[in-house]
Amino acid sequence: MDEDELGRYLEQIRGKRGYLLPHHGLMAVSMPQLLETYDALYTTLALTPRHLSRHDHEFVWLGILIAKDEIIGTHHIKRFHDAGGSNDELDDVLAVTAFARGCRAYHFVNQHWMAHLPDIDPQAMYADAFRRAAGKSSLQVAHMTACSVHTCLGDWEGLRWQLRAAYADGTDEQGLAEALSLAMFPGSVPHYVEAADIWRQMIAAGELDASPVFRRWAEVSGQGGFDEATGVAGESS
Repeated sequence: MDEDELGRYLEQIRGKRGYLLPHHGLMAVSMPQLLETYDALYTTLALTPRHLSRHDHEFVWLGILIAKDEIIGTHHIKRFHDAGGSNDELDDVLAVTAFARGCRAYHFVNQHWMAHLPDIDPQAMYADAFRRAAGKSSLQVAHMTACSVHTCLGDWEGLRWQLRAAYADGTDEQGLAEALSLAMFPGSVPHYVEAADIWRQMIAAGELDASPVFRRWAEVSGQGGFDEATGVAGESS
């Protein structure tokens, strides 16, 4: 790829997304095939309609970006506003994200103080307080956002609590799956893999009242990666 081709290529990316980031150019000059594959993945992940409305999709994105201190993703603010999102709803995004990040306070009590507080249930208290924190926004989307935040932060006990509460409140599984996938870029693929495994194991253990297709996914054996396949260790998580 010569200099003129590079310039045209990067302008195509800018025209498609409305912005350009440094890694686009770096991949273009060094690994153009990787950039094409990356762009296709990002397009499917972030731009192609799947299960969530554009508004709800961007609601989740904002929670993820806030949780990860992701300064550069400000184009999602515009997308949220363009999809009808209001600043009042941003208040709910902040509350949900902050509350999910603070879940460890409830974990602390659950892990260390229960001998002194036998009559309380920190997990139930968390779920009730979370429902209040969601404000006037969709409780289902709030759960999706919080599950994605827990995934990004690697808070696996928080994710387990959130999944139980999400199912108790009838959260749509396909929408939840889409929301978790958004954590793949800001939160890392390994965290996304771990979150999927936790969700799968909870379904397989009968902790979540999953739909038939999600139960079928959970029942498939041999999903523990290379170590399990080679007999080095059991399944992860």
